[in-house]
Amino acid sequence: SCRHNGNRRRPARRVLLCPQTHAAVTAAAAAAALRKARREQQLVSKRLLRDEATEEAEGGCVVVILGEAEIQEFLRLAQRGTEEKERERALVSLRRGLQHPETQQTFIRLEGSIRTLVGLLTSNQALLQLEAARCLHELSHSEQSAVAEACLPATSYLLTYLSGHSSDFIELCLYTLGNLIVESEAVRRQLLPQGIVPALAACIQSPHLTVLEALGYALSQLLQAKEAPEKIIPLVLGSTLPQHILQLLQPGPKLNLGVAVEFAWCLHYIICSQVNNALLITQGALTTLGLLLLDLAAAVQRTEDAGLELLVCPVVRCLSNLLTEAAAETVGGPMQLRDERVLAALFILLQFFLHKQPSLLPEGLWLLNNLTANSPSFCTSLISLDLIEPLLHLLSVSNVVSVLVLTVLCNIAEKGPAYCQHLWPGLLLPTLLDTLALSDTEVVGQSLELLQLLFLYQPGAAQAFLQQSGLQALQRHEEVAQLQDRVHALQQTALHG
Repeated sequence: SCRHNGNRRRPARRVLLCPQTHAAVTAAAAAAALRKARREQQLVSKRLLRDEATEEAEGGCVVVILGEAEIQEFLRLAQRGTEEKERERALVSLRRGLQHPETQQTFIRLEGSIRTLVGLLTSNQALLQLEAARCLHELSHSEQSAVAEACLPATSYLLTYLSGHSSDFIELCLYTLGNLIVESEAVRRQLLPQGIVPALAACIQSPHLTVLEALGYALSQLLQAKEAPEKIIPLVLGSTLPQHILQLLQPGPKLNLGVAVEFAWCLHYIICSQVNNALLITQGALTTLGLLLLDLAAAVQRTEDAGLELLVCPVVRCLSNLLTEAAAETVGGPMQLRDERVLAALFILLQFFLHKQPSLLPEGLWLLNNLTANSPSFCTSLISLDLIEPLLHLLSVSNVVSVLVLTVLCNIAEKGPAYCQHLWPGLLLPTLLDTLALSDTEVVGQSLELLQLLFLYQPGAAQAFLQQSGLQALQRHEEVAQLQDRVHALQQTALHG
């Protein structure tokens, strides 16, 4: 009469849903701010690329709100000034004014303002081009979608300049495009036929790390669009981008943390779309991510660098979600790595999370769940490597973690009598009696499911449970609607076999 909730032990997908936020940050802090938001709040931030040294040289960061007349005068001087320095100074003054939302609104209302800026962007004078691009970058950081859409005439030129020779200019164009992409569907609609995917695919071969990190940001913004699964990700998968992304995630001395973090999130968004994960697997995504997991586990043992978890999180999510693909089970098993290496690495990371970033423990445990759900060999390795006890130690962290730990134990127990024998009674009986004393319905429910499996496969489990006052523990939950059926089934099994 034992009832099993099979859904709980299926490999499960983890999807990151990202509302938009906006933060004005300096160039030096931009990457850190985005990753901090992703790590702590799971949010997407716009990037604002500013040169602190330049700001100081220009007299500090005091922002002056510009009126229509001042904007028109600066545009006139920038367009028709008698000296290049005078034209450049006018654009610098305009750019600083555009740091204020009120100036941005005034600017886009002025007829011909964007057209003039685009004309300067396409001029043959490099300094004017750069300052015009910086003005567009300030506009792209606006919280108002109307401001982003006003920049539409500039997008084709920004794309064209991605094939230029100045890495600083390319980086600026990428961050500007990334900001525009996240704000406006109209911008994305225009960028796709303009060829943004091929442009990014060409740009990813840049030798400059700053360009690659900016590219990862722009691509991640594009991949998170609501229309991405239907209109964008198929184009990305049909390009050379996935192969290059996997190359940039290859562990080794050339791996750059900032670049790898951006592209690991890109890969996460692609995988979550489920457009064609089998293709990623055939391109070696499981192997690359598995090796990177091993490398990260080794890295956290030899360094106190708090930035490593920023890469561990998307890598673990990518692996977890790829393991849910039916195709993954046919390519040399769920992982093309030795069980012991993968599990040992994962437990090193779980300990790292426990002490440095407890909020990431569920990510690692979801991966462990997906590894053990359909794999007797991984369950065997958990036992042979004496990893059950460290797993049980995590039960005290939180209810969310407890549910995941108990789910992994269910994965092991459902493999049959030989596996249950290793779990019972020294480790699991006291643990389950403790969890049944809790009030959290999910934790108790998962404990009941584990008991069902143990009663089914382990001779004497029910009797030992009765001797340890198990029935009294069950009685606490008889009136809980979600648990009543399972509590009754367990009582009947314990009493009558």
